[in-house]
Amino acid sequence: MGRQHMKIGFLGLGNVGGKLAASLLRNGHDVTVRDLEPQLVQTFIDQGASLADSPRALAEACDLVITCLPSPAACSAVMEAEDGIIAGLSEGKIWLEMSTTDDKELIRIADRVHETGAMAMETPVSGGCHRAATGNISIFAGGDRATFDRVLPVLTTLGRRVLHTGPLGSASVLKVLTNYLATANLCSLAESLTVARKAGMDMNTTYEAIRISSGNSFVHETESQVILNGSRNISFTMDLVLKDVGLFDSLAKSLDVPLEVSPLLLDIFRDGQDSFGAREWSSNIIRRLEERCDVSVLGEGFPAELIDDELEEMGHEVHVRAPQAMEESR
Repeated sequence: MGRQHMKIGFLGLGNVGGKLAASLLRNGHDVTVRDLEPQLVQTFIDQGASLADSPRALAEACDLVITCLPSPAACSAVMEAEDGIIAGLSEGKIWLEMSTTDDKELIRIADRVHETGAMAMETPVSGGCHRAATGNISIFAGGDRATFDRVLPVLTTLGRRVLHTGPLGSASVLKVLTNYLATANLCSLAESLTVARKAGMDMNTTYEAIRISSGNSFVHETESQVILNGSRNISFTMDLVLKDVGLFDSLAKSLDVPLEVSPLLLDIFRDGQDSFGAREWSSNIIRRLEERCDVSVLGEGFPAELIDDELEEMGHEVHVRAPQAMEESR
């Protein structure tokens, strides 16, 4: 199936999904969309997308169906409803799950997809909404290699770096793990930046010091900027952090790993959600400390929203390096 022949259905046009669907349209793919927000749908129709009357109709009309929804429960409901996606799947079609999801629930739904003769892949993304907008985001792809090879041309349009992680469920595990790490980074940055502010440091200097040091991270180079701007707009909300870290924490419990940090992160974000609301931007977790310390942690000249200034590039598959090759490259 070449680009011009594969009809792609995209269900869920939120902060991440909308940007991914726009990448497909921008690159000349045939896209049909569905979302519960009519105004959102209209913006995609204006860009050349078709509209499906139901999830089932979307699946019937398309070769490849992509879901990008806010929770495992929302995805399962859309998949399993009477007029849901599974009802419209048939032999040869492919379902891609791009949400951050629960690996066990994903496998349960994938089994139902396989019963229709269709194929299933999980392809969650990582790297921030600003990179989803330009097709430069990273994608974890879990599922069999034959299906991966069929969808790779689409995945390299959606993202820059595509990693085949192994069987179904593997990408979900890695995705909740990386979101947990990002949350740990965010909370430690909130503490570091607040301490710097209380110590009378210049916050622009503090930002650069962290950026060029062993304390640097992807989260610092992105989220610290919108924190220091004051907008705190990272296009990701506190309820989603709780969902993701909760999935990681549940996974660890099921494996009898006695975690110490993730329960603390859950407590911090529960308090943040109770104080500021479930839909507050996750970066504004620093406000808990600002209010208790009676300071505003702000710099000068930082952007209100992140824009990916890298040129859009066709993506590529990331190959896992052998330990020997890693030794030689050091």
